[in-house]
Amino acid sequence: MSMPAANIRILLCDDHRIVREGLKQILADTPDIEVAAECASGPEVLHRARVEAIDLVLLDIAIPQQDGLDVLRQIKEEMPRLPVLMLSTYPEKQYAARCYKLGAAGYLNKSADPEQLVAAIRKAAGGGLYVSVQMAETLASGLAQRTMASQRAPHESLSHREYQVFQLIAAGRSVKEIADQLELSPNTVSTYRSRILEKTGAANDVGIAMYAVHHQLLPV
Repeated sequence: MSMPAANIRILLCDDHRIVREGLKQILADTPDIEVAAECASGPEVLHRARVEAIDLVLLDIAIPQQDGLDVLRQIKEEMPRLPVLMLSTYPEKQYAARCYKLGAAGYLNKSADPEQLVAAIRKAAGGGLYVSVQMAETLASGLAQRTMASQRAPHESLSHREYQVFQLIAAGRSVKEIADQLELSPNTVSTYRSRILEKTGAANDVGIAMYAVHHQLLPV
């Protein structure tokens, strides 16, 4: 005869009683999951997490007295092995990435299906990372954008006007000459020059010229 599965003891934190009751009702039909304790504020969830024998924290982001993200950060500092599954009414793209960076084991919108909630709890309690299909797509899109940005050459981040000034500096023009040609004030040209130095990593005008030669960016 097989042994019954060990219960996953949950600390549930949400400041709306009706939400807590609804979540408890959903989980009441799941034999391996038990709501062992509940609370309604940030300081209370920290206290309960320290003294209760629990396997997972189900934590709302928008809780009173202490922000849910701050609570998550503190739990992971004090109890790094305790999984925290975040709940929110906010869109995943708005907060999920921040939660994962702070150590959350998962992020669920409160509109998620009960089956999704149960799956997330089991995955997180088992030491895994729960990522919904929607969140996986969002994270993949963000990673692709960051990868593309990291592969861009420094001069590609120059604005149109900065690129104009860049080419004229590389061609040996003075600040006054550039200002006259582009109908800008010398101070504005100097500001663009500072941004160009920062973005390209050049130390001075000679460095800008060398950068332009290396990347074949000198004006024709």
